[in-house]
Amino acid sequence: MNNTAIIQGSMSAIAQQSGKSIAETFINANAIIIVDTSGSMHATDSRGGKSRYDVACAELKHLQGSLPGKLALLSFSDDVQFCPSGVPFDFGGGTDLAKALKFAKVADLASGMRFIVISDGEPNDESEALKVAKTYRNRIDTIFVGPEGGSGQTFLNQLAKASGGQGVTADRVKELADKTVKLLAA
Repeated sequence: MNNTAIIQGSMSAIAQQSGKSIAETFINANAIIIVDTSGSMHATDSRGGKSRYDVACAELKHLQGSLPGKLALLSFSDDVQFCPSGVPFDFGGGTDLAKALKFAKVADLASGMRFIVISDGEPNDESEALKVAKTYRNRIDTIFVGPEGGSGQTFLNQLAKASGGQGVTADRVKELADKTVKLLAA
C-alpha cells in the first residue's frame, strides 16, 4: 500500500475534513491500532495468497472506514511510528511488540481506550510482550494475519487474554469491528 495515500476515516482525513489539527482529532480516538510491519509480514501465506502486510492494510482500511476518526494507527517492527494517514509504514526488520506496547501505553490512561494489535504473532520476545500487556488497564484485542493454526495465532490469543481482550483471525475482522462499534457506543 502507498504510504503517501490518506485512508478515508483516518486521523489525517478527519483532520482535513474538520479543519482541525491531527492532535485535536486524536483526542476523539477510541482505539489505538498497533500493526506489525516487520519482515515476516511479507510472507504470502495469508488469505487469498496475499502477504500478511497487504491483508493487514486491507483490514485497516475497512476498520477506519467503519469507524471514521475513532482509530489512531501505530506501525512497528524494530521501531514504532504514529501513522495519521491510516497507512502503516512498511519497515521490515524485527518484531519488537514489547516496544510498541510500551509506546502505546501512554494512551492507556484514558478510561475505555481500546488497543488492537494486528500481527502474525511472531514477536522478538513473547514473554516481554506478555509482561507489558499485563500492565494495561484497558483491554488489548488482537487480529491474526498469518497461516491458520500456527504458533503466532496461539501467542496473539494469549496476548489478548493477558489484558482481557479478544483474539480473532483476519477473515473474521468484521466481527471485531462490529463489537468495537458497539463498545464505543456504550
